[in-house]
Amino acid sequence: MAHSRLLSRAAVVGLALAGCTHLAPPPGAGERLDPATQPKFVHALPNPLAHTLVPDVDRHPGADYYEVRMGETRQDLGLRDPETGRPLLTTVWGYGAAGESPTYPGPTFLARQGRPARVRWESALPRDHLLPVDTSVHCGPYKGGHESHCRPYVRTVVHLHGGHVPDHSDGYPEAWFTPGFAETGPHWTREVYDYPNDQEAATLWYHDHAMGITRLNVYAGLAGFYLVTDENEERLVRDGALPARRYDIPLLIQDRSFRRDGSLAYAGDIEEAEGPAEKRREVRDPITEDRVPSIEPEFFGETILVNGKIWPVLEVEPRRYRLRLLNGSNARFYRLTLSSGQPFHQIGTDGGLLDAPVPRRQLLLSPAERADVVVDFGDPALGGRTVVLRNDAPTPFPDGDPVDPQTTGVVMAFRVTLARSDARDAVLPARLRAPIPRHDTAGATTRQLTLVEEKDDYGRVLPLLGTAAQGGLRWDDAITETPRVGDTEIWSVINATGDAHPIHLHLVQFLILDRQPFDREAFEPGKPKTVKPTGQRTPPPKGDAGWKDTAVMQPGEITRVIARFDLPGLYAWHCHILEHEDHEMMRPYRVK
Repeated sequence: MAHSRLLSRAAVVGLALAGCTHLAPPPGAGERLDPATQPKFVHALPNPLAHTLVPDVDRHPGADYYEVRMGETRQDLGLRDPETGRPLLTTVWGYGAAGESPTYPGPTFLARQGRPARVRWESALPRDHLLPVDTSVHCGPYKGGHESHCRPYVRTVVHLHGGHVPDHSDGYPEAWFTPGFAETGPHWTREVYDYPNDQEAATLWYHDHAMGITRLNVYAGLAGFYLVTDENEERLVRDGALPARRYDIPLLIQDRSFRRDGSLAYAGDIEEAEGPAEKRREVRDPITEDRVPSIEPEFFGETILVNGKIWPVLEVEPRRYRLRLLNGSNARFYRLTLSSGQPFHQIGTDGGLLDAPVPRRQLLLSPAERADVVVDFGDPALGGRTVVLRNDAPTPFPDGDPVDPQTTGVVMAFRVTLARSDARDAVLPARLRAPIPRHDTAGATTRQLTLVEEKDDYGRVLPLLGTAAQGGLRWDDAITETPRVGDTEIWSVINATGDAHPIHLHLVQFLILDRQPFDREAFEPGKPKTVKPTGQRTPPPKGDAGWKDTAVMQPGEITRVIARFDLPGLYAWHCHILEHEDHEMMRPYRVK
């Protein structure tokens, strides 16, 4: 439950690494940069559509070819020295076209349905990790078998999140590689990834997915947008039913913590544990016996960034804008509203457009979820005003601590100050697409799956996926989900924990069928007959009725999703709270 998990956090955070100088924090690591001292609504919002990759259309006829390299760079995220006002640069990891400097976020891919892409992902990252590595978690030092492949601290693999791709190009956690492909994981097979782009228009994203250190690599900056368009979306824009590209703004929302010198701060490299040090359980490398910085149950930063800038502002015209919202945080949920109190319209989910626009005043986004919305700034009463995008989601969600209204309760601002151009304003249609096809539930295989918590060898809470019949399972346990090519399955996910978990399935876009409360106190992992519903099944709200690859599984609820598995191979499903994913809340599945 959430309470016991927080006690575990107090027991393990802040452990310093001994004997591994390559992970030592820089001078001044013990002092946090107070987010209250940082400027808000001063820095212009970077637009990811102004930083796109240019494909080579000749290298592979019929496909767009890219070479993208990961590297380390220093970047102005908008931080300022509280005393002098001078910029504080931050060392981050990013992506960039070969021959160009890497950036955080990475450059945006523009893809079109039916036009495949081929991407050669390369790493030019340094030998030592930017952040503290907990070698006690999965994929640490050699422990026998394939674990020896997990030794490198700086290992990467890119996952196209939401992409319908063959397994060799999916970014499987154990398909990692190091600079120059000098070392590779046990499931690495190729340098060039194939993305068919055979799916409908959607806001996808790419990010690191390396076994055991995804939370660190993404936090360091390895993420970017991958936008797919299709004939239907292009027609809607052409006909004025959706905003044109110059009024189409992707928003990558993330939280971070910083040291006084502007460097990234992450749990484990700053002494911040609650309670006396002698009561903390030491975490040690299983081979060297050195103390290591412990993984946290979740990480929550005090500073909000959008597209790589702290609390930015976007100057807007009095018209409708399309905002492609992406929660790229490790663990933080966002419950978003506009300070003007005005409604907006949701037009899309993770995997594409909804059937019709859905009016909203509030929007919940868990880590990795996307939502496309249209906001109308055309009301004359908004002229010259600043509209703030606010957040009030507790951490952890749903029953954790409230946000600080001056910092984590604020995301960014829109300033309605630009003169309206001659371009016509969009007018949302009654329908956005042909109705989303519904899978036939009759004859679909149903699997009873579970979200549970146990304890690891160090007394830390261990979040696990599993089955109702077997209880919690770890990554290396035998595969239990084995759909056949062409099968439609219903996954009935029982959340027996005290937290909400964003569950992500690779390969597929699924539909949420319904949610149903059950008796969490009566449930016993490994005993399916103890699953006792306490209420009716409730269909998803209209904003969740589209294609999804990530869905919130609320505590004490059974969430049923349905998907068709149409490509063979080895894939993964996991919680997208990255600290959970790295600490065993991830399982492989195989489509036969």
